[in-house]
Amino acid sequence: MNSHFDRQHAFEMSGVHIRPRRLRRSEAIRGFVRETHLDVSNLVLPQFILPGKHERQPITSMPDFYRLSVDHAVTQAKEAYGLGLRGVALFPVLPQNKKDATGSESKNPQGLIPTAVKAIKDAVPEMLVITDVALDPYSSEGHDGLVREGEILNDESLEILAEMAIAQAASGADLVAPSDMMDGRIGYIRSALDQTGHRQTGVLSYAAKYASGFYGPFREALDSAPKFGDKKTYQMDPANLSEALREAELDVQQGADILMVKPGLPYLDVIASLYQHFSLPIAAYQVSGEYSMIMAAARNGWLDEKTTAVESLLALRRAGSQMIFTYFALKAANWLQK
Repeated sequence: MNSHFDRQHAFEMSGVHIRPRRLRRSEAIRGFVRETHLDVSNLVLPQFILPGKHERQPITSMPDFYRLSVDHAVTQAKEAYGLGLRGVALFPVLPQNKKDATGSESKNPQGLIPTAVKAIKDAVPEMLVITDVALDPYSSEGHDGLVREGEILNDESLEILAEMAIAQAASGADLVAPSDMMDGRIGYIRSALDQTGHRQTGVLSYAAKYASGFYGPFREALDSAPKFGDKKTYQMDPANLSEALREAELDVQQGADILMVKPGLPYLDVIASLYQHFSLPIAAYQVSGEYSMIMAAARNGWLDEKTTAVESLLALRRAGSQMIFTYFALKAANWLQK
């Protein structure tokens, strides 16, 4: 036997005759055996909504993403729908003179978000429109609940959060999405919606929203950073997983229709745990910091934007999220069709 035969014989006799690489040798075979599929229908496009008309403002920390007045948001929603996207999530960018200690503008039925919801639903009736329920964009304090003497109040915040959700539902929102992390808000909002005739409006709960360092660009985009302290007394400790299961279980009991994990990529284990433990659909938010890191690295030539962005979205799908809120939504919709 020559040396080549000896090596081959030893390799086969060792039992290593199964070759996983056979199923990787071409794109065709990789496609057939692919376990997780990322589709444009999994993606939700966040939109930052400005007052006025013909406004399109760049966001320094979020390259290629913009604040949009309602008319531009409608145009973008039409574009998104044409690319196969079926959901948008709306967030208000309010001037300081519209903010106060009680976030009263949040419940204005003719306010910025209800106006945007109506305009998008009129233009693209089949688009799923999701609205954020939290006080921070409306509050002069920048917190998600009412504030008294430096304390973020829980029970006192529920009524205004419910009034906000009712105004959004009345404007045509398909899903209201409480992101405030006040205890008991899912049941309170669900009851308020039912009592006001909005039984068909769904509740997408930010069930596990962590006190994360990845939110910085979002807070710049909305000018909604807290004016004092931080959000650690109501958002979750990044160290905790079991607590996320407890939070999700409470939201399920209170009537949530969909459970959200935020942020996304740093919390894949949390997404997977919720997916394994609950029968409700799981959503994930690929937050502004995740987007900005990829964009910054891509612009420096350190990463390939498309490859890295799609890989990160695929990871969120693999972990178990059926809905992914992502600032890459429009780009990914184009990439996935090629």
